[in-house]
Amino acid sequence: MVKDKQKAIFSENLNSYIAKSEKTQLEIAKSIGVSPQTFNTWCKGIAIPRMGKVQALADYFNINKSDLIEDKKLNIDTVPIESGYTIPVLGRVAAGYGKEAVEEVIGQIEISPSMAAKGDYFGLLIKGDSMIPTLYDGDTVIVERTDDAESGDLVIALVNGSDATCKRLQKYAEGIALIPQNPVYEPMRFTESEIDTTPVKILGKVVEMRRKF
Repeated sequence: MVKDKQKAIFSENLNSYIAKSEKTQLEIAKSIGVSPQTFNTWCKGIAIPRMGKVQALADYFNINKSDLIEDKKLNIDTVPIESGYTIPVLGRVAAGYGKEAVEEVIGQIEISPSMAAKGDYFGLLIKGDSMIPTLYDGDTVIVERTDDAESGDLVIALVNGSDATCKRLQKYAEGIALIPQNPVYEPMRFTESEIDTTPVKILGKVVEMRRKF
């Protein structure tokens, strides 16, 4: 399976860089803020970290993320075929306790290793008709985790503790608006103070759409 192959590739690359660094698993785990038990599952190929921790490891070893997630043993005479990197597909994202969002994972979807090396991504199942004709109920969007988005970006936002919503972001001098594509629905507008008090939190921006016919 693709996921098992990813784990094996990551584990082999990680163990190689650990050996080169002459550091212990415990030292590295502490440096990047994970438990020794979690770190050990990565080394053994039992689990694979999210892109945020892959980046932390890459920073620690002073390498690129691709050095950890891509197969370095490809034969030079072989035309490489980019195998997929799986990310979770979420059925919903809701506000949790503190700053953490509660994510309901309903499946997996593939993105390319080159894309995965550029950021931390998740898939989200679109529900409802507020974004037609751009997005339809049942579509899956690929979302880059970030709280930094520009006017015109399609974003995933948490508003007032409700489930995450997909809308187009519009920034104004006095605040922002989350704008649906479907004219049946009204934009949601927030002043700078309302962004904090409501609250409104940008979870990421949509970079790709997947649709099944």
